[in-house]
Amino acid sequence: MSGGTAPDTLRSHVETLCTCSPRHATAPGLDRAADYVRSQLALAGRPVEEHSFERNGKTYQNFVVSFGPPDGERVIVGAHYDARDDTPGADDNASAVAVLLELAKHFSSVPLRTRLDLAAYTLEEINPGLPSLQGSTEHARRLRQEGVRVKLMMALEMLGYFDDRSGRQNYPFPFMKWFYPAEGNYLAVVGSFREIPWVFRLVQSLRKASPLAFYGLAAPQWVPGIEHSDHQSFWNRGYPAVMVTDTAYLRNPHYHQPTDTPDTLDYNRMAQATDALRAVLTSIVGK
Repeated sequence: MSGGTAPDTLRSHVETLCTCSPRHATAPGLDRAADYVRSQLALAGRPVEEHSFERNGKTYQNFVVSFGPPDGERVIVGAHYDARDDTPGADDNASAVAVLLELAKHFSSVPLRTRLDLAAYTLEEINPGLPSLQGSTEHARRLRQEGVRVKLMMALEMLGYFDDRSGRQNYPFPFMKWFYPAEGNYLAVVGSFREIPWVFRLVQSLRKASPLAFYGLAAPQWVPGIEHSDHQSFWNRGYPAVMVTDTAYLRNPHYHQPTDTPDTLDYNRMAQATDALRAVLTSIVGK
């Protein structure tokens, strides 16, 4: 694959978003982060749709940029740009937003047979007086109301923390250690039983497209952590959806902590993940 993603570009996105922090519901930094995300998505040369909604008397924005044919079913890739409390939010979730922004640049010049929507969500995290997943809930509600057919939604959730030391990767159930690595050196594709075919297809394709390790999990929605991102909003509306993640608190000790800073991330492997995702998405929506 030519024109691989530059690790330094991903770092720059992450560092910029972290300088906006705190990025919670009532912080001015959330608006600054929104301005940055909007401006970066606009570099793809396509109109950036701003989906505004109100919560507790304040207006918030999701941003969507679309590629390919205007009609028909679509594939959606989303990542949230807010962060929990006063944390910097480097891995959670500036890492995934950085990947999303670089995907937008790539697909600006790729002919597609199926529409691809890249969505930046706000208010994924829990805030005082607000449940989580507000931005993606609003997006999924709007799509269902408009009768949009969604082939697949893919939530990008924490893509930057890796640990090659044995025993650093944890799992919801002890028996899972017999089937998955003891090292936190891979990304996971996670879905419910409904997404078994998608999880299998994506993992196989991602492995072929990248030296980075990928593993899949399709399980009941009651398994701890399996629903902890914006894909849940699409499940709730009856759409097929998966999450791609570094497994968050099951690996990253900085999860929701002040230590979730840009220097803790592996930008080389984030670049490999970006290139793998763009290759697999191209195979799904490209001509």
